[in-house]
Amino acid sequence: VEGLKGSLRQYAPMPALVADRPILIQLLKDPTNSGLLPYVNEQLRLTALSLDASDVYIMDMTGLTIAASNYREETTFIGRNFTYRPYFTQARDGGRGRFFAVGTTSGTRGYFFAAPILDGTRIIGVIAFKIKPDRFEEAWGGGTHDIVVTDLNAVVFMSNRTEWLLRSTQPLSSAARDWIETTRQYPIDMISPLSWQQTALQDEFSLVKAATREGPTSEYVVTSSRIYDAGWDVTVLAPTGPARTQAFIAATLLVLLLLLAGLAVAVVLQRRARLAERLEAQRATQGLLERRVEERTASLRIEIEERRAAEARLRQTQAELVQAGKLAALGQMSAALSHEINQPLAAIKSYADNAATYLDRDRTAEARGNIETISSMVDRVAAIAGHLRNFARRPKEYAGPVELLPIINAAIDLMEPRLRATGTSVVYVPPHKPLWVTGGQVRLQQVIVNLLSNAVDAMEGQPAPRIKVQLHTGPTTRLTVRDHGPGLAQETLPQVFDPFFTTKPPGKGLGLGLSISYNMVRDFGGRLHAENHPEGGAVFTLELAASPPLAQDTAAE
Repeated sequence: VEGLKGSLRQYAPMPALVADRPILIQLLKDPTNSGLLPYVNEQLRLTALSLDASDVYIMDMTGLTIAASNYREETTFIGRNFTYRPYFTQARDGGRGRFFAVGTTSGTRGYFFAAPILDGTRIIGVIAFKIKPDRFEEAWGGGTHDIVVTDLNAVVFMSNRTEWLLRSTQPLSSAARDWIETTRQYPIDMISPLSWQQTALQDEFSLVKAATREGPTSEYVVTSSRIYDAGWDVTVLAPTGPARTQAFIAATLLVLLLLLAGLAVAVVLQRRARLAERLEAQRATQGLLERRVEERTASLRIEIEERRAAEARLRQTQAELVQAGKLAALGQMSAALSHEINQPLAAIKSYADNAATYLDRDRTAEARGNIETISSMVDRVAAIAGHLRNFARRPKEYAGPVELLPIINAAIDLMEPRLRATGTSVVYVPPHKPLWVTGGQVRLQQVIVNLLSNAVDAMEGQPAPRIKVQLHTGPTTRLTVRDHGPGLAQETLPQVFDPFFTTKPPGKGLGLGLSISYNMVRDFGGRLHAENHPEGGAVFTLELAASPPLAQDTAAE
């Protein structure tokens, strides 16, 4: 779903950006210009290649295609009229057109984006982009699950199962058939209902039995998510066979854990019996007592060495869990960060093309403005990459004086794409003077990122989520992160920092983030605790010992 949303956000502004080219306005004003038309066709072909679009074409106000990127092909759109397509009428009326359909000329599926071409304030034509869904289906083909994308009429137009394409998950109504025939969205004679038997389970899940053409009926656990901008429903079908196998493995592991617990109890009872025998022997003779003391002393030395080795392994495991937690956080933010980088890159390409056009026309001032804009966008991408590099690197083990304000700013910058994607606002007013605390720069940044990420998850589904970050100075420096979600249940407060304890649904987290953060803060000599705010929401407070500032050259190092 995030991949589809990212592609829609990537391509949606492209028609409007390309529509600003003056040469398109010239062609629409003089469509019979034999010297101008070949140049525009070639420009559209290069645009389609650079933006990974299937086709880019220009239509006049009657819907007639006068230029297209596929002008070299036998199935070119030039001379075709597309007034029956909704994306054309939407753009012709001044809006942004979107529509998924099977091409009446090429016979291939595609998603169409369209925008009006303006001459001043007057609409004189429409530009359209066509994007093929093949790359999504190829990516889905490598997974263990089946994926189906349906439109508002329940017709399957994207899937990694080719035999399900252009079939409906429910019988079509007469209104839906009239719409498909009027817009020529799909070949109506190819649409037939799938043999699906669906039974509701708990929450958003259901059980589907699907009959296939080549074999017996298959059984799936399915869940759906809607992309509201496009009017799509994305359904993931997980075969029940692996799920039943996982349930059996989980039950087996539970039995093994119970057996291990029983064995541990037996070992404890056996040790107690040995200790009682040892005390009885000590009462019998002083010499035997001295020998037992010597034996116990030797045993304690061995246990101390084993404990030291176990502590060393524990520290190594904790460091690996810290790194895994950071990589998991980066994975959750990957879709938003990818969009954050891809959007400037696409804009840089467009501004670079426009700058070249301005230079060809000796309009150096406009070209310089485009180049300055490109420079600022490159700085933005570099800043994002710098935050990612600093966040992902493996931290040092020691703790010392660090400046807290740059760490907070870097954590908020790193979370910015996800905050913007979820519509979450952060209320934070930093103090005017620097604050030095005892800690580790990379590990403190991970703690703050974990707190912000948990706050975003706690407010999922709210119309205007808001996070409040505050700093309080005194004998210790306190950083509070408050969300405006439902808060924490009283019975879960004592367990919130326990490993593998989580209130999130399966697949949303392992319950390690707060436990790792708690241990890192404790290593710094600090304290991390949670409570509910009287006005609603949860408040996590990070207390750190104040530290004298380092010399400027030492701090920079």
